[in-house]
Amino acid sequence: MTKATALNTSVTPTTVKTSLRPIDAAGLATFAAGGKANPARRGTNKVHTVMEGQYRSLSLVGGKHTVVVDEPLHLFGEDTAPAPGEIVLSGLGGCIAVGVTAVATWKGVKLSKLEVFLEGDIGNPAAWGAGGALEMLPPQMGFQAIRVKVVVEGDATREVLDEIVRHANFYSPVANSMRNPIAFEISMA
Repeated sequence: MTKATALNTSVTPTTVKTSLRPIDAAGLATFAAGGKANPARRGTNKVHTVMEGQYRSLSLVGGKHTVVVDEPLHLFGEDTAPAPGEIVLSGLGGCIAVGVTAVATWKGVKLSKLEVFLEGDIGNPAAWGAGGALEMLPPQMGFQAIRVKVVVEGDATREVLDEIVRHANFYSPVANSMRNPIAFEISMA
């Protein structure tokens, strides 16, 4: 076959879409029924954090996973790992992705793509409260704005996918922890 013949050959393109690895729909239904039967049911997440030096810390999460946290160079860290605020955003992104997956499974929608992009505006003009720092009140510190964009594709209309994202956001435990005041205490061990 000549190059000219190859260029003139008409081939009908095909689109192959695979689904993301699904979760157990029956297990999800059982878990949801348990929550409906006992709305006061709570779980407890446990983390043990140890400071290595400078601002680098290691957190043992759930007794089996290690998360490394550091600060960037301009904040006197070594920039060897994500900053604490970035870890918070990654937790939010993971929670939203879990929620979208669960709601899609509940609605019988097979997802082929799910990505969450997050940005958070955070400042530290109080320098962590170090001596001589600017006096500030708690509402002035921490994240001041968070923007989340979700890219989701599946075997449903855009309207259905949009409803899945809105539903997942409304019920996201991490998003609601960030949106709502929660009981918080800190003390010496």
